[in-house]
Amino acid sequence: METILIILFLTGYSAIVFEHFLKINKAGTALCMGALCWTAYILLSDGGAEPVLENINEELSGIAGVLFFLIGAMTIVEVIDAHDGFRFITDKIRTTDKRKLLWIISILTFFFSAVLDNLTTTIVMISLLGKLIGRRDDRLLFVSMVVISANAGGAWTPMGDVTTTMLWIGKQVTTGAIISKLFLPSVVSLLVPLSAVSFWMKGTVEPPAQTVGERRISLPSSVRTSIFFLGLLILLCVPVFKAVTHLPPFMGMILGVGILWIYTGILYRKHHGGRIKQRLSVTRALHQIEISTILFFLGILLCVGALQHAGILSSMANWLDSVVSNQGVVVTIIGAVSAIVDNVPLVAAAQGMYSFPTDSFFWEFLAYAVGTGGSMLIIGSAAGVAAMGLEKINFIWYLKRISGWALLGYLAGAATYVLEDFIVKSFL
Repeated sequence: METILIILFLTGYSAIVFEHFLKINKAGTALCMGALCWTAYILLSDGGAEPVLENINEELSGIAGVLFFLIGAMTIVEVIDAHDGFRFITDKIRTTDKRKLLWIISILTFFFSAVLDNLTTTIVMISLLGKLIGRRDDRLLFVSMVVISANAGGAWTPMGDVTTTMLWIGKQVTTGAIISKLFLPSVVSLLVPLSAVSFWMKGTVEPPAQTVGERRISLPSSVRTSIFFLGLLILLCVPVFKAVTHLPPFMGMILGVGILWIYTGILYRKHHGGRIKQRLSVTRALHQIEISTILFFLGILLCVGALQHAGILSSMANWLDSVVSNQGVVVTIIGAVSAIVDNVPLVAAAQGMYSFPTDSFFWEFLAYAVGTGGSMLIIGSAAGVAAMGLEKINFIWYLKRISGWALLGYLAGAATYVLEDFIVKSFL
C-alpha cells in the first residue's frame, strides 16, 4: 500500500510541477491525486474500511477549517479591493524604484505575517502588488519575495504560522522564547534572498494600466478608509479570537466576514443605490474568489492527509531518527522535506515521536525549519500554494529563479540559530 501511495503522490506531484508543459490545470491534478490516494488507502488497508473512514472524517475537519479560513480571508481582501481600500497604502508608497519597493514590500510582509499569519498576509500583499505593478515578470519576482518574507515572518511568533501555533499549543515552545530565539534567524533567512534578488533588479516599476471598460466607483475617502481599517482589524483580531476562545481560526474569520457583510449592508442602505451596492457587496466578492485555488488546496491537503494516516510520514521521521543521530541535521532535513510535503503533518508526526523539554533546541529549531523551509519550492507552504494559485506562478519558473536563493537563506538562518544557541548556552 505504501508503495502505491508514494507512486500516486509522485505522479501527481510531477504533473503539478510540469503543468506548464502538460497544459493540465494543477487543480484538476491535485483533486485526482487526493481522491486516488484515499481510494488506494481504503482498498488496500489491512484494517478494513471503518478505521479509514474515521481517518478521512478527522482529516476533513482540519481541511474544512483551512478552506473556510482561506475563503474568508480572500472575501475580506476582495471587499477591500472593490472599495479601492488599498489606496490607503499605495498612496503612501511613492517610490517606483524596483529595489526600494522590493525592500519596502518584503519588510512590510515580514512584520504583517508575524502579527497575522503567512497565508492571510500573502493574500493581502498579492492584492496590494496588483495595484502597484503592471508588468507580470516584475510582479512575479515581488510575489515570490512575498512568499519568502511571509514564511520568515511567520516562523518567529506563535500566531504567524500554523506549525508554530501547533508547537505553542502543544507546550513545546513558549511565546517569549520563540520570539527571542527565532527573530534573528528569521531575519537572516529573509535578508539573504532579498539582497540577492534586489541586486539584479534595475529600473522602475510600471503601474498597471486600467482595463478598458472598467471604471472604478468613486467613493468618499471616509468610506474607502473605513472598509480598509475594518477589514484589517478583522484580520488582526482572528489570532486574538483564537487565543481567547480556543476555537479554530476559521471561526474567527467567518465571524469577521459576517461583521463586514452587516457593516457594508448598513453603509449602502444609508449612502448608495442599488447598482453600486451590487458591485461593492460581499456577495459579489464571493463570486470573484478564485475557486480553482480553493480546490487546489483541497486536493493537496487530501493527498498529504492520506500519506499521514497511512503512516508514511511517521516512517520517514523514524528512519531519519535512526540514520541521523545529530538533532540539528535531523531538523534541517525535516525543514527541507517540508518544501515537498506539507509542514503540518510533519510537525504533528514530530510531536508524537519526540518528548524533548519545553523550549529545547529541537523544538525551537523545528519551528524555524518547517516555517521557512517551505519557501524553497512554490508548493512547499500555504503561502506559496496561495501565490501559485492567485498569480499562476509556474513551478519551474520559481525553481529556476528563486529556489536557490531561498535555500541559501534557509541554511544561513539555520546556521544563525545554531550559533546563537551555542553562544547562549556557553554563557549560561
